[in-house]
Amino acid sequence: MGRDVVPAPEPREPARVRNVALVGHAGAGKTTLAEALLVATGALPRAGRVEDGTTCLDSDDVEARQQRSVTLGVATVEHEGTRITLLDTPGSPDFVGELRAGLRAADAALFVVSAVSGVDASTVQLWEECAAVGMPRAVVVTQLDRARADVEETVRLCRTALGAGVYPVHLVDRAPDGTVRGVVNLLEPGAAAEDADRLRSELIEGIIGESEDEALMERYLAGDELVQGDLMSDLGTAVARGHFHPVLCAAPLLGVGLDSLLYLLVNGFPSPQEHGCPPVTRPDGAPAPPLACDPDGPLVAEVVKTTTDPYLGRVSLLRVFSGTLRPDTPVHVSGHGGAERGHPDHDADERIGAVSSPLGSALRPVAACPAGDVCAVARLTSAETGDTLSSPGDPRLVPPWDLPVPQHPVAVEAASRADEDRLGPALTRLAAEDPTVRVERSRDTGQLLLWCVGEAHGEVLLERLRTRHGVAVTTVPVRVPMVETLAGPARATGRLVKQSGGHGQYAVVVVEAEPGPPGSGVTFAQRVVGGAVPTNYHGSVEKGVRAQCAKGVHDDRPLVDVAFVLVDGKAHSVDSSDAAFQSAGALAVRELAAAAGTRVLEPWCEVEVVVPAEHVGAVMSDLSSRRARVTGSDADPDRDRTTVRAEVPEMELLGYAGALRSVSHGTGSFSRRPLGHEPAPPSLLVPA
Repeated sequence: MGRDVVPAPEPREPARVRNVALVGHAGAGKTTLAEALLVATGALPRAGRVEDGTTCLDSDDVEARQQRSVTLGVATVEHEGTRITLLDTPGSPDFVGELRAGLRAADAALFVVSAVSGVDASTVQLWEECAAVGMPRAVVVTQLDRARADVEETVRLCRTALGAGVYPVHLVDRAPDGTVRGVVNLLEPGAAAEDADRLRSELIEGIIGESEDEALMERYLAGDELVQGDLMSDLGTAVARGHFHPVLCAAPLLGVGLDSLLYLLVNGFPSPQEHGCPPVTRPDGAPAPPLACDPDGPLVAEVVKTTTDPYLGRVSLLRVFSGTLRPDTPVHVSGHGGAERGHPDHDADERIGAVSSPLGSALRPVAACPAGDVCAVARLTSAETGDTLSSPGDPRLVPPWDLPVPQHPVAVEAASRADEDRLGPALTRLAAEDPTVRVERSRDTGQLLLWCVGEAHGEVLLERLRTRHGVAVTTVPVRVPMVETLAGPARATGRLVKQSGGHGQYAVVVVEAEPGPPGSGVTFAQRVVGGAVPTNYHGSVEKGVRAQCAKGVHDDRPLVDVAFVLVDGKAHSVDSSDAAFQSAGALAVRELAAAAGTRVLEPWCEVEVVVPAEHVGAVMSDLSSRRARVTGSDADPDRDRTTVRAEVPEMELLGYAGALRSVSHGTGSFSRRPLGHEPAPPSLLVPA
């Protein structure tokens, strides 16, 4: 970036720490606001621009090219003796893993809303998610100086769309020509703006009502003129309780409203002590004493983000919940793993190296990271995102946060033999960095699948493979594994007779078969009488039958749901063998398929789609276009969400993550589980 970086602020006690996640939809101005706050606190000499790719927090090459955040950006600054860690989260739903990581490390969420685009459905959904976990929230309306900005309407939308407890703290002060001059602070008396008296009264009553400060209530009712200093302690209490949400205004490019925002962050946002710590267990699941945000308590920290630096190697961003993390400290790493991500559980002892305070991509050494703070450490070889660091003599485990299961598969192939050797380790590192990534080798098709949250997520991962890990890959269409079953019952003979000199091969089997119930698999029985096929060869015939079914008889499609019965055959006292009867069993399967014919089956999935009620019609219409059978729906009026259940061909789910995002305006999610196979329509069948 070519900009000087000031030294890291000194560690502070938890009461003088603020961890704030900037959240909101893409394009709302989160990164621009964060950049302006870094300049206002003296952490940077001048602000960069998103359009130029020069901002401190968008340090990834992909972010510079795309001019948007795709990773969690972190910067710790100091203002009025308080350490403030800003966690700039991406706004695109594809990078929800980075968003959830930012919320995990934060003690409050600052919703950034554009005065141009207003409050969208995804912002409302995220607001409700934060409310469900008791995350304290505030709102800042930005882009006041943009064309078509309507601050008053945006504030009104915030109050109506985000629910009770939303109170404006600022009004915009404009010059006669409409340009923004500053903001009017309703916490101070004497504002001359329209509706100022009414809004100020509502604000004060909201603060007192939530803080339950009887002494302040008596002063207010007695007609005392309350000023900002009288109200801030109670405002901080109200915000920390999670039901009072101040709305501020800021124009970062003009420097308007930044001082008031910083004042609120320091004096009105909760400290780590007020927000509390997550529950913990022992690594084996046994109960553990609850944590307190105490620098002298047992060490418990969580890896909220993992990156790979070309010079430092793996860099782990940590939120320290309890104790104090110091350089050269031995720690125990407890990992959740998770079969759904292809990660094994792990427990390992390591030693912390240097402890750093992040400022974007710059890591500034600090002497220690006490409870409540955020820091970065390098070269933890086993730690992955979501892992817990604790004392080797007193290991603890923090439960994982909720993350979406990736539903968008991308099939990748190495571009060369050299890339093939590097691809596996690179994918392992990607999955360690991003818990919303799953790497899988398809058992049915053999394809290497990179499961992502959406198309944009997949594009970023492929770009990182190329630029960060030096691996070139090509993408190929994802193949949905088709299978076959017999079209009807049949009887066939498998004959292997080779006696052209030397030791011969002789095996004859007569097999009957018929289609079995869906999901029954391949079954094998025998009704041989008179010892026509010796008992010791029955298993050989079954092995040959099953091997041929797994291989398939057409286009490598496995044969499934067939009941085979060995009914007759012949053996030779000298030339029969295990291998001969295996081959005869396989030949019988091919003869049966030729005699009865086969039907091609495609896999189906049971799908649950969760969307706001207003989008249910669009979702059902889209599902119908995908040959789906809608089986029911359940409404949750408390959350304004509806769960639509349907049975959908797996072929139709390719690309569904993006389609659902489109029809639900980014508010929908879905999950799936295998349901079985059903006959495929002729249009899907590719000639051999």
